[in-house]
Amino acid sequence: MVTSTVEALDTGSQKVSRRVRVNAPAAEIYALLADPHRHPELDGSGTIRDVPITGPRRVAPGDTFTVGMKQYGVPYKITSTVTVAQDDRVIEWQHPLGHRWRWELTQVAPDATEVTETFDYSTAKAPLLITMFGMHRKNADGIASTLRRLAERYAAPS
Repeated sequence: MVTSTVEALDTGSQKVSRRVRVNAPAAEIYALLADPHRHPELDGSGTIRDVPITGPRRVAPGDTFTVGMKQYGVPYKITSTVTVAQDDRVIEWQHPLGHRWRWELTQVAPDATEVTETFDYSTAKAPLLITMFGMHRKNADGIASTLRRLAERYAAPS
């Protein structure tokens, strides 16, 4: 098993960002991220349930999609709104409570891309609650797991 190094980034107050190098072209990674029906393939946090997901197969700004989630044993659904979608570069969606999940892709070689995932709670309706309940730390762990999972998906067999 290949262990991918996930780097913590300082992206400012109320943002949690991690980056990893993935052995795949940006277009291939973007296709995975832009299809919410495929998000369970990525989820390293263990919160996305593999239940019917609604929304388009390739999102654009303004689109919404709904995924089943589960935290602390409680199942629920979340409908997010896509705020940014730039092919092969950036995709971002906003949670109903205002925080955002952003993915930035920088192709560094024909078959290698730096992938940065950011949990931005500066736009959240209640950022203090996120801090009080430690959700920023929990999300940092989930991001790291997700990025490792993504990198391992494209790792060359040893």
